[in-house]
Amino acid sequence: MTTTTESPSTPPDEHGSGGSRRTWLREHSELGVCVMLLALGVLVLTDALTMDVEIAQRGPIGPRTVPVVVGIGLLVVAVILAVDVLRGGRGEAEGGEDIDLSEPADWRTVLLLAGVFLGAAVLIEPLGFPVAGALLFWGAAYALGSRHPERDPLIAAGLSLITYVVFNNLLGVPLPGGPLMGVL
Repeated sequence: MTTTTESPSTPPDEHGSGGSRRTWLREHSELGVCVMLLALGVLVLTDALTMDVEIAQRGPIGPRTVPVVVGIGLLVVAVILAVDVLRGGRGEAEGGEDIDLSEPADWRTVLLLAGVFLGAAVLIEPLGFPVAGALLFWGAAYALGSRHPERDPLIAAGLSLITYVVFNNLLGVPLPGGPLMGVL
């Protein structure tokens, strides 16, 4: 008499072998996030450490500082998350979200936002950051549903100018000024 030693919790997969590896991967799927965070951390650190900083260096804390801190933070979070997942930790399901998963995606909003970002990236060099940033902020507000034609462009222009002044004048990060270079 022959008996099978296959456990009931590991049904055979399409090739006839046990599905224990597939089950283990499914139970530890959060490790994919760890790998992504690890790769992103290495990328950020590599980019930060190979950056040419002589242009914008203004003292002991330069443009490398924040990317290095962010890269190290990504690596630390990846390791902590991996240890937690391997010890049996699981992410909680979203309970408080008011999302109907049966509804289709809002592709109009996604495409509008993608167009606004692409347009700002193309216009930043010829028009400068203040104008391209204002178009970016206003376009993003419009794509996300704000319909205040009197208020939104003014807020977008103000945010863009404040961002430009803070980065260009206070932090020493040169941004293209475009036609407004002489005015600001």
